[in-house]
Amino acid sequence: MGDLINVVLLGIIEGITEFLPISSTGHLLIAERWLGQRSDLFNIVIQAGAILAVCLIYRARLVQLATGWRDPGVRDYLAKLATAFLITAVLGLIAVKTGFQLPTEIHGVAWALIIGGIWMIGAEQIAARRPESARVTWTVAILVGLAQMVAGLFPGTSRSGATIFVALLAGTNNRSAATEFAFLVGIPTMFAASGYELLKQLHAPHAAAHVDWTAVSVGFIVSTIVAFVAVKWLLTFIQSHRFTAFAIYRIIFGAALLLWLGA
Repeated sequence: MGDLINVVLLGIIEGITEFLPISSTGHLLIAERWLGQRSDLFNIVIQAGAILAVCLIYRARLVQLATGWRDPGVRDYLAKLATAFLITAVLGLIAVKTGFQLPTEIHGVAWALIIGGIWMIGAEQIAARRPESARVTWTVAILVGLAQMVAGLFPGTSRSGATIFVALLAGTNNRSAATEFAFLVGIPTMFAASGYELLKQLHAPHAAAHVDWTAVSVGFIVSTIVAFVAVKWLLTFIQSHRFTAFAIYRIIFGAALLLWLGA
């Protein structure tokens, strides 16, 4: 029973943090110190649950993009989504081929949270001084692709935070438009990364025999439900609020981790 509670808690943490700009990887690395470390397969599947939730929320937009490709504006948007995704995918494959291993050191996560929080505050202030624009330019698309890669290399950065704020700084300074592009780019990016890791794990010798499928299933369901609620709330919140509260949370949380590590 205790292990099932830990699984539920990890699913909740993933669901809340995956698309909020506070770093899911960083939170899961820290949470697993107390709730028990899980397999890579478990972490991949609960992440897929969060992605599924975003697909459900943006289902009307996804259908519009899939069926409206004859419209020049839709084709332009799709081309920019594809460009951002391909930049991340190519750089990600290079990182994999060169043997890159995800850092798991909490000290680095703490500093990434703090630096990212400070950067978020400054970026939003700069973006607020410019005339509002919901247009996604090619510069935004390229920088969002690069930002996803940076976030993947440094736990604590936050993929959603990096991409949203790069978009804000690069010209798409309408919060809703920047968030939508960042989340839509995240769908193929994260599904591709999750699918790659899932196949790798399942093709490992005797991998399936050692998987706790009950824990994986519960984590997936919890993550999907919680992420759906969290993202729906976020999309409403940013219509009338800045991201400052998330930045302050990051700074406080990162500072608390540094104090704990130094204790």
